[in-house]
Amino acid sequence: MSEFSQDIYTEPDADINTLANLGPLRAMAGIWQGERGLDIKPKADGPRKQAFVERIELQPIDPVTNGPQLFYGLRYLILITKPGQVKTYHEQVGYWLWEPATGTVIQTLSIPRGQIAMASGTTTADATSFELVARSEADNYGIRSNPFLDYAFNTVEYRIKVTINADGTWGYEEDTVMLIKGKDEPFHHIDRNLLVKVAEPTPNPLAR
Repeated sequence: MSEFSQDIYTEPDADINTLANLGPLRAMAGIWQGERGLDIKPKADGPRKQAFVERIELQPIDPVTNGPQLFYGLRYLILITKPGQVKTYHEQVGYWLWEPATGTVIQTLSIPRGQIAMASGTTTADATSFELVARSEADNYGIRSNPFLDYAFNTVEYRIKVTINADGTWGYEEDTVMLIKGKDEPFHHIDRNLLVKVAEPTPNPLAR
């Protein structure tokens, strides 16, 4: 028996004010700066630690429906540099989505290495900590990479844990599990940072 309605076309009523309906994502809306990022990355001679500086823009989008399915969300852009440098160290775009009916949080991500992923998890609307995961073998939420990355740095799992702090900051820890050519054990590529708000979000178009 399907978990979904037989009516796949009728759209629900949606509140035009996305910021009021983001559930656990509400505290993440805005523009953020992180000065204490840590990246533990793979190199030929073993893991290497790299400090980084991060800017994240998370702006609300209008409500999105797939027939009866309803999402509220944030469009995001991440730009990362090494301390004191201008060259982009990492860039990422995508969406954070909240589905109130199921308590599902989704993160989509795309990076200019020829790789995309979609991670998901369930939580409550007032949660201050939640975790999402994507796995390469998944049918619905998963990971797709260009052929070279699959050959040399095969990403089999991506996991992100977000923590909202009482002082208005928030932080994350990511664990990207890779099977690296020539290595016997999976490599855990770790990224973490603490974000401080530098600007408020802009209301979504319908709410302006």
